[in-house]
Amino acid sequence: MTQSVSSGIDGAPDPERAAPDAGPSVLHDCADAQAYVASVCFKHGPPRLIGVELEWLVQRTTVPDAPVDLATLTAALGPHAPTTLDPASPARPLPAGSTITVEPGGQAELASPPFADLGQLLDAVRSDGAELLGRLAAHGVLPHPRAADPVRPPRRLLQLPRYRAMEESFDRTGPYGRSAMCSTAAVQVCVDTGEGAAVARRWAAVHAVGPVLLAAFANSPVLHGRRTGWKSSRWAAWLACDPARTAPPPLRDTDPDVDPAPAWARRVLHTPLLCGRGEGSRWPVPRGLTFADWLDGALPTRPTTADLDYHVSTLFPPVRAHGFLEIRYVDAQAGDGWALPTAVLAAVLSDDAAVDRVLEVCAPARGRWVSGARHGLDDRVLARAAAAVFALAADRLPGLGAPAWVRDALADMIESRVLRGRCPADDPAPGDRGAVVTPHLEPAIPEGELA
Repeated sequence: MTQSVSSGIDGAPDPERAAPDAGPSVLHDCADAQAYVASVCFKHGPPRLIGVELEWLVQRTTVPDAPVDLATLTAALGPHAPTTLDPASPARPLPAGSTITVEPGGQAELASPPFADLGQLLDAVRSDGAELLGRLAAHGVLPHPRAADPVRPPRRLLQLPRYRAMEESFDRTGPYGRSAMCSTAAVQVCVDTGEGAAVARRWAAVHAVGPVLLAAFANSPVLHGRRTGWKSSRWAAWLACDPARTAPPPLRDTDPDVDPAPAWARRVLHTPLLCGRGEGSRWPVPRGLTFADWLDGALPTRPTTADLDYHVSTLFPPVRAHGFLEIRYVDAQAGDGWALPTAVLAAVLSDDAAVDRVLEVCAPARGRWVSGARHGLDDRVLARAAAAVFALAADRLPGLGAPAWVRDALADMIESRVLRGRCPADDPAPGDRGAVVTPHLEPAIPEGELA
């Protein structure tokens, strides 16, 4: 894993600021590009590090249905403000080392450094999160407890060329891209890929447990004043906005006995380009042109490894490989709830035996992404798998040094939610009342096609 957890709406290093360690190399053909993706995206090594990125939808205490203006966010964040808000900002890390970014719709994001110790990670992020939210509160800005905005329409506040291009690209499919970009928030956990044959099993495990954790932590039943019919409207919006870019891989590509690198490389090369980087404020947004087409001469310039790195950062599947595994399928949680999916994922990946157990208990739930997002733990297959997964996590956490506050919170979640087939979306929250029941999100990929 890199020395700091990636950040930005895509979970990738900020492309406006990133500086490569060495100059980019020209790519000559698809074989050249596939080899590069396989080597860079699946870096082998002992699985030691874990990091987390937390996003919050924020609202003004006095006018909760109005957008938060960027000047207020800049003032609140002070010397920690990202340069996307204030180009003159020193963008200092928070006291425990986390950095702050702001998403297109004004969502605040905290990105931790990677830690080798789970307890240190959880305590550091809890401390930095309190610092960040305290700064916002001092300027009349509070986080929303849901992972999708229950009141406001989507509105992009940041005018960066990348986000303008994303909006233009997503608009070709429908309205869901604007919602996903500007009106959702997630917990994203980053872990090392592992080494040797364990890489394929870890890749398989984070996908097998994905529908289970998506269901157990679903926390966005309302979007833009509507009850959508989904317990994770956030995930539904991301899937609907551009399935080629956001859908889970087919089950054959997450088989625990198959090297995932070739399939990931093929997906990267055959996903359409989101945009071309340029010098001005508007970047070109090609239509239907894949990176493989670029390699075949569809554009006048030859692509480089830097172009390919950037292209990888524009894919938003549930798990993205780019040097480490970035797990993106969990809804943002209220309060310190972000610590629970982080701890559960650390526990189920803690050793080979845990990974094997996860693959076993989650086998019946593989591919149930749509059902998990729509029904949460009302899906009985997912509920049975969740009971086993959370029991495994509770058993492993003491040995990982998880602090008592996390272990106690997990025990309470198991008792009050998991064993009762409930998720956060089943509990009332501010903004839910008065929502109109008009389901309107229908991702283009039916459940059966995910197999």
